[in-house]
Amino acid sequence: MTDREPLPEWPLFGMTDDVRPALKAAREAGGAMVLATLISVEGGGPRPEGTQMVFAPGVAAGYFSGGCVESDVADHAFACLADGEPRTLVYGEGSPWPDIRLLCGARIEIFLERVAADDAALGELLAAYDARRPVVWVSDGRLRECAPDLSPWPEARVVRHYEPRARLIVVGGDPAALAIAQLGAQAELETTLVRPKGPAGPPPIPGVAYSRADPAEAFTTIGVDPWTHIAIATHDLETDRAALRAALPSAASYVGLLGARKRIAERLAPLRAEGAPEQMFAKLHAPIGIDIGGKAPWEVAVSVIGEITALRYARASGNTSTTAPASAA
Repeated sequence: MTDREPLPEWPLFGMTDDVRPALKAAREAGGAMVLATLISVEGGGPRPEGTQMVFAPGVAAGYFSGGCVESDVADHAFACLADGEPRTLVYGEGSPWPDIRLLCGARIEIFLERVAADDAALGELLAAYDARRPVVWVSDGRLRECAPDLSPWPEARVVRHYEPRARLIVVGGDPAALAIAQLGAQAELETTLVRPKGPAGPPPIPGVAYSRADPAEAFTTIGVDPWTHIAIATHDLETDRAALRAALPSAASYVGLLGARKRIAERLAPLRAEGAPEQMFAKLHAPIGIDIGGKAPWEVAVSVIGEITALRYARASGNTSTTAPASAA
């Protein structure tokens, strides 16, 4: 194996799920990198197929097993970085390293490929990331392509679909809105807090952009697409309605409104009186969030980010996390 720096004792690198920022950092450093992709899972492993890690000098991002295999994968990744040869690593049943065991009892296969900084497919992947375009990455370890609607060839070892980064727009400025925005940023959502005519300075929350514009103007400037989620939490009826007028007809996949269930119909009545079509309200989640019983700022934030996450993964759990409560609205 090639000498390398050990992975940090505290694996904060594993809190990254989207490795595209790490690929971008490695590319900007000018050197090659290794992209590791989980291509097979048998027996219920902790991460799904398609999960990825990135390794380069000074760069490590992602995780596969929560500590069982990452250090060994890093050794092989730096060997791959040195010789350029793709390889498949097997852990669990049939592994050549029986001393490395996954506590869950799963069998996983991880494919490693060396990617040069000037690789055309990498350039297209990162350009699509910046432009918020979905693309497909197909690779056999030596040849790779990245484009929309790309069909894999028979020898391909990796077929990975990438969507634009999930976006969160939070309208409001009270502690609950701040908690939603902060938790959203920590959950790797591209987060903006909109507080019309709010303070000149932004909120002191890392990773959160800020707009003082009215909701319609702010949404236009930020850009609302199918990967956008809008949480309206202002406690101001006029601002709530202005935000709903702009959010409900938009391409946003999720619109949530904070407030008491018994007041929702009253708050929506003016919009209906203006002639808003009923189908426009179908995607409205009101009251916002999964009903976890708590009303403290962080409890509200957990319920909102949990609902957005559940919707993203389309888990049919039978609660408001997957079914817009239009009847309540």
